[in-house]
Amino acid sequence: MAGIEEVARLAGVSTATVSRALSGRGHVSPAAKAKVEEAAARLGYVVSSNASSLATGRTRNIGVVVPFLNRWFFTSVLEGAQQALLRRGYDLTLYNLAGDGAERRSVFEQFLLRKRVDAVIAVSLELTEAEVRRLHELDKPLVGVGGPIPGVRTLTIDDVAVARLATEHLIGLGHRRIAHIGGDRESDVDFHLPTNRRQGYEQALADAGVAPDPRLFAASDFTVQGAYDAAKQLLGAPHDRPTAIFAASDEMAIGAILAARDLGIRVPDEVSVIGIDDHDLAPFFGLSTVAQFPRVQGETAVSVLMEQLEPGAVRAPAVTQLPYELRVRSSTARAQEA
Repeated sequence: MAGIEEVARLAGVSTATVSRALSGRGHVSPAAKAKVEEAAARLGYVVSSNASSLATGRTRNIGVVVPFLNRWFFTSVLEGAQQALLRRGYDLTLYNLAGDGAERRSVFEQFLLRKRVDAVIAVSLELTEAEVRRLHELDKPLVGVGGPIPGVRTLTIDDVAVARLATEHLIGLGHRRIAHIGGDRESDVDFHLPTNRRQGYEQALADAGVAPDPRLFAASDFTVQGAYDAAKQLLGAPHDRPTAIFAASDEMAIGAILAARDLGIRVPDEVSVIGIDDHDLAPFFGLSTVAQFPRVQGETAVSVLMEQLEPGAVRAPAVTQLPYELRVRSSTARAQEA
């Protein structure tokens, strides 16, 4: 099998340039990189991950820790991170913490500390001081996605503002009796996303002179089925039902649309529905939503992580605010009484 010296000779560059070009570490001009890749392909040369790891002390493997895998948001963040890492020549090891607390302890006290990964991306997990300290003591760069973590570079979205935007869209259409399907107690853990989105909803109502009505709130579990059941309860009283529903996620908004359909209630003529996420199925359902670009969140997390792993990189702010955008489709319309 050809070695790095043969690749360097064929490409007409130094072995150091070959190493940088094929590892993705360090600057190489596009022309030199193309020559190296062509020479490596002709000779069948493949970088030895073991040799590279011994030389650099790095595994070129990033650990990504998520609380769930059965939710579209998390798989989308993961997809964005995986694609960004692949482009940079890194592998990804996934840790799913959907089980009990013992699984989380095992991941942070054993797996991530065995030097199997160079760095860690934590998605929607409010890390403890001890978890952060363990990783920092081993010089493992860490990026959080979903909320501020003291001492950690984080990407965060303003969930209060996102919920306000969704609710204000309904208010602007003349709706005053607006229901909210939010998270239940079990889902209100890391970063308190359900609480923050309910707070944004209530703030928007109060600013419009509408007193929030606790009877128009229904708790769910961020699933289609859970929101379907919650929406049936909200829409079941024909003389006192809401004219609009703001759901704290698109999956719950889709559940509300399906419940309205099964009750014979027309969307948006009799009830408007809006969610948060911009789920892949949102266009299919004509769902108005606030997009929070989860794939971009994963890509951005990798970019911030590379700034810590790669020497000489420009440092980003300690907290990076993530973008969001209102996307109006056919599930929302002016209130009939407006």
